[in-house]
Amino acid sequence: MNADTIRDYLRREPFEPFVIRMSNGETHEIRHPECAFVMKTKMIVYYPDDDRSVTCALIHINSVEALQAN
Repeated sequence: MNADTIRDYLRREPFEPFVIRMSNGETHEIRHPECAFVMKTKMIVYYPDDDRSVTCALIHINSVEALQAN
């Protein structure tokens, strides 16, 4: 996955929550732009409720899609 594509999702005004789907089947929901940090080859997703983070290699991100509004 291209880092710029994910950055575009993070910079949308107004922000729309989105989900990333990994090659191993994992999904990670990004509900706030400050909960994700995109670097050159990886992305860090922070889960504030659990006080944990996940590092995802961009090469293993298969898709990025907007979350459906509830």
